[in-house]
Amino acid sequence: MTKPDIAPHKGKLLVLTPGMGAVATTFMAGVASARKNLSKPFGSLTQLQTIRLGSRSENRNPLIKDFLDIAGLDDIVFGGWDVKADNAFEAAKNANVLKPQDLDPLKEELEKVTPMKAAFNQRYVKKLDGPNVKEQTNKMELAEALREDIRNKLKETGADRAVMVWCGSTEVHLHHSDCHRSIEAFEEGLRNNDDSIAPSQLYAYAAIKEGVPYANGAPNLSADFPALEQLAEQEGVPIAGKDFKTGQTLMKTILAPGFKTRMLGIRGWFSTNILGNRDGEVLDDPESFKSKEVSKTGVLDSILQPELYKDLYGDLYHKVRINYYPPRGDEKEGWDNIDIFGWMGYDMQIKVDFLCRDSILAAPIVLDLALFLDFAKRAGKGGIQEWLSFYFKSPQVKAGHIPEHDIFIQHFRLKNTLRVIAGEKPVTHLSENFEEEALS
Repeated sequence: MTKPDIAPHKGKLLVLTPGMGAVATTFMAGVASARKNLSKPFGSLTQLQTIRLGSRSENRNPLIKDFLDIAGLDDIVFGGWDVKADNAFEAAKNANVLKPQDLDPLKEELEKVTPMKAAFNQRYVKKLDGPNVKEQTNKMELAEALREDIRNKLKETGADRAVMVWCGSTEVHLHHSDCHRSIEAFEEGLRNNDDSIAPSQLYAYAAIKEGVPYANGAPNLSADFPALEQLAEQEGVPIAGKDFKTGQTLMKTILAPGFKTRMLGIRGWFSTNILGNRDGEVLDDPESFKSKEVSKTGVLDSILQPELYKDLYGDLYHKVRINYYPPRGDEKEGWDNIDIFGWMGYDMQIKVDFLCRDSILAAPIVLDLALFLDFAKRAGKGGIQEWLSFYFKSPQVKAGHIPEHDIFIQHFRLKNTLRVIAGEKPVTHLSENFEEEALS
């Protein structure tokens, strides 16, 4: 295959995070720690995973970071916004994700990362507030101020280009409205302070207008509507989302495909979470929880296809709960009770208690998305990047496409996309002598 024309990586890559709480500061600390050889970037495909090229017998299995011209960890610089004025070191200490012995050696570098004033309105995140907020009241003025922040931070850091990954809190659940139908209607809505436009949409709009790839790590209505999808296509800016796939949903997308491949039925799947970080506090508000609930509950239907397998999954009862429990902090617990059945309808049960660390699972996702979106932009891939569905609970897809939630299919698709972009043949996993046998 002919290798496509991909602009080479050069200079610094600015990673911008709206929200400098637990997830963003854990990401920053992890990158800084890896640069100092104090830890390894576990959980990151871009840093640690290989990619098979050609048939197995060719034994070509380079690391993804060696196969692709992606930015190195030493090339990354940080920037972000937050309603709190704490620098990244102070914010990381307050988040209490990392132990002092892991965080303290990074103090000098993290203290230099100070948050820009946030575009924020408590109407959309009722359990969050802070003093570090922009004074503009008109939403178009706020969006323009964010665009100026991007330009200024590029100059300040000396970065060649930027990407933006939303790491802020979950906003209240919003539906598409008239202002989301076209970019003209959206911009008119910005000028008129339309209530349907939440702060995360301002960041997405500002990023796309500045040519900055954008990923949404929360279940907000952020860039997943026609106006910004069209704008991203027009501007040649990659976008992806939404809602990082970390704890309980990660387990569902691993387990559910296994049950389905063995044709094991499921009568019920009860999921509850306890967590005590800022995200848990925000989700204690019913309107913010609604956004998360929609994101989490759609996974099983997509994977199990109850419309095709009615006897197995047609009556599945799926319940999701999130409980704010301050003593747990960022060390979230996701507990699942799964009632399954098999041969002759005999019942069985599976109990899963995932004692996970939310930000530890999310941080490498931020890194991978930043590097892959930057690569996609340089490869000329604008608009929705469906191949990045691997990282999200509610994958953003083009109109008329059906989201894929099976993590193994998502992973296969991601790697095949990388192969094709880089001029290699996609892998089919057919037997290496399949064509020869078929012809004999």
